[in-house]
Amino acid sequence: MKTNRLLIVLVLLAALLLAGCSSKARVGALRTESQSVELGDAKSVRVEIAFGAGDLQVTGGADKLLEADFNYNVAALQPEVGYTDGTLFVRQPEVDGLTSLRNITDFRNEWDLRLYDQVPMDLSVDAGAGSGNLQLAGLSLTGLDIILGAGDYTIDLSGDWPRDLDITIDAGATDIRLLLPSDVGARVWFEEGPHIIQAPGMLKDGHVYTNTAYGVSPVTLHINIQSGIGIINLEVAEPVTLR
Repeated sequence: MKTNRLLIVLVLLAALLLAGCSSKARVGALRTESQSVELGDAKSVRVEIAFGAGDLQVTGGADKLLEADFNYNVAALQPEVGYTDGTLFVRQPEVDGLTSLRNITDFRNEWDLRLYDQVPMDLSVDAGAGSGNLQLAGLSLTGLDIILGAGDYTIDLSGDWPRDLDITIDAGATDIRLLLPSDVGARVWFEEGPHIIQAPGMLKDGHVYTNTAYGVSPVTLHINIQSGIGIINLEVAEPVTLR
């Protein structure tokens, strides 16, 4: 399965290499940057993450609105961070195409983003090719939209949720591991497509999968997924036991 995921990414990158002329971008020394953003007086925020290619890590646990570490060795991949009127953005100038990476096979681009747990947050993640781990359990999400290009991503929605949440996931040639809570209802709807769905322990009704807490828990995660070629694993996380 890991081999298939790697092949997907390699095929995409190979197509980009053949798609156009050579890039002016060059691999250089590895750069390491850290940035942070204070929350300020905002009572709620919108966070927009636009990531081109590489390895993306998103989690909670920050003391500020954002605490981030970036590693990259192509100057064109330098991220932009901004915050105004309650909207935080973390993005790359050319998120839509990897055009800066044509003819480059040894680039590095690694983002480690930590967000503040305690503020209501509308989160948007737009990620291209590569791998990622989105540990979103614990964030005070009010909305979640995820776009994935190609690669291998884990999305962790386990744990407790205080309110209903609408989630959309639009994926290309991506393998996704989606962790769901055991004590909070989860309803996952799939648009018909060439993907493979693995959902042990979940109930299936047509294009809809639900966990055992659905219809029992007062809170429900409503998840709509549109996906191309790839394997989607729905996993119900083990409940946390206090000792």
